[in-house]
Amino acid sequence: MAIITNTAEYLNHATTETGDVAGAREDLSDAIYDISPTETPFMSNISRSKATGVRHEWQIDSLDTAAVNAVDQGHDYLGTSTTNAIGSISATSRLSNVTQISAKTLIIAGTTDAILKAGRKSELAYQVAKKGKELKRDIEFNLTGVATGELVAVSGTGAKTRSMENWLSTNKSHNGSGATATTPTTAVTDGTQRNLTEDLVRAQIQAIWSAGGDPDCILVGPVNKQNISSQFAGIATLYRDANKGPATVVGASDLYIHDFGELKVVPSRFNRDRTLTILQKDMWALAYLRPFKIEKLAKTGDAEKRLLLAEYCLEARNEAASGKVADLTTSLI
Repeated sequence: MAIITNTAEYLNHATTETGDVAGAREDLSDAIYDISPTETPFMSNISRSKATGVRHEWQIDSLDTAAVNAVDQGHDYLGTSTTNAIGSISATSRLSNVTQISAKTLIIAGTTDAILKAGRKSELAYQVAKKGKELKRDIEFNLTGVATGELVAVSGTGAKTRSMENWLSTNKSHNGSGATATTPTTAVTDGTQRNLTEDLVRAQIQAIWSAGGDPDCILVGPVNKQNISSQFAGIATLYRDANKGPATVVGASDLYIHDFGELKVVPSRFNRDRTLTILQKDMWALAYLRPFKIEKLAKTGDAEKRLLLAEYCLEARNEAASGKVADLTTSLI
């Protein structure tokens, strides 16, 4: 239909009409939409500890193997024979990890913070909050998204803390040439990938339990979280009280019931998808030499500078309480 001559209108196209309105305000929503994930299921669920040096140390111990223990009446515990000798004392073992510095910086011009903006009042406050989330994601990735050993700082290269997967050397299942060394500086060797099966997981749960662990969590990437849901059909034959809530519905993989207890299955966007980890969470801690902090850097012009920083290391209080199934497919089965 033809437009009546001299009709005042606002047209969003290149042609112009007599009476076009030029003063229409910008239609910009006063919100910023960001779907970047911020969940950090590993570091948010383990303990916190305090480091006092760049080499953080702790001790572990274990009991003697259970054995037949029967002595005669009137037994001489101070005798000189081998039978009567006082038992030896085993020393504790000392473990360590190096602290790693993770940081984010930003600079905001004075004009940028002064102008009227959509979605935030202060550009500085908005960017500080954003960088804080990024820093937290980086730390989670450093702990669970890599399989590297510790790296001591050298000139020009920052130290790297030994990752969670690298610690898991007692209870482990690799395939082909895959391997996890006990030496702290050696990275995990990836082997030939294979399908995730319930038998692989059950074998490691049994190994952990036999070693004295009491795991409570399976941390797994998104693909193998789905594979657990579709392949671990055996859990559907087990039943629990429905009054305990949706997290305990058997058949969904949020809760896996096994011969020695229960494990919550937690998906992680940063965990290596090729490795499923079975964790006793209280046997892990994030030891901070310097907790999260925001520093105002020196002003050298018409701008504000900030430094966000944390210095930390992963404390594996006893890695034998956890385990892993490595070298898994990263495709749906």
